[in-house]
Amino acid sequence: MHQIKINYDDKPSVRALEDQLILEAEAILYRRFAGGAPLSSPDDVRSYLRLKLGKHEQEMFGVIFLDTRNRVLGFEELFRGTIDSAAVYPREVAKRALQINAAAIIVAHNHPSGDAEPSKADGALTTRLRDALALLDIRLLDHFVCGREVISFAERGLL
Repeated sequence: MHQIKINYDDKPSVRALEDQLILEAEAILYRRFAGGAPLSSPDDVRSYLRLKLGKHEQEMFGVIFLDTRNRVLGFEELFRGTIDSAAVYPREVAKRALQINAAAIIVAHNHPSGDAEPSKADGALTTRLRDALALLDIRLLDHFVCGREVISFAERGLL
């Protein structure tokens, strides 16, 4: 394992190094899941989402599209909001899932405040998404909220 020595007095260099490390981590995750490996646990999803949603300063709502074996077909940030909210339209989520031919999806959004505790609005949205997608035989496997920690609705019995 390599040790990297960082001169924290040189802020532009530190930022460039951090950006490079993030890009390399994203490439590793892409190779891992794009190669057909399924997302088989909430921890796999957490690792994937920390890189995809953790760096945004405004609320982002993304969807992981999966095939029948829970292999990643793709990830898209479908909605972008403000520092504390994003408008999410179940119709658009369903439309995109049908275009990609996804059998299941996992949705996620970040809380830029760092507090990942799901709100009542998050719960209501999850129910609306689950019910709308069920009509189209698309399974909503989980909803994750990303902050300082990453919370799974399914693990909490909220889905």
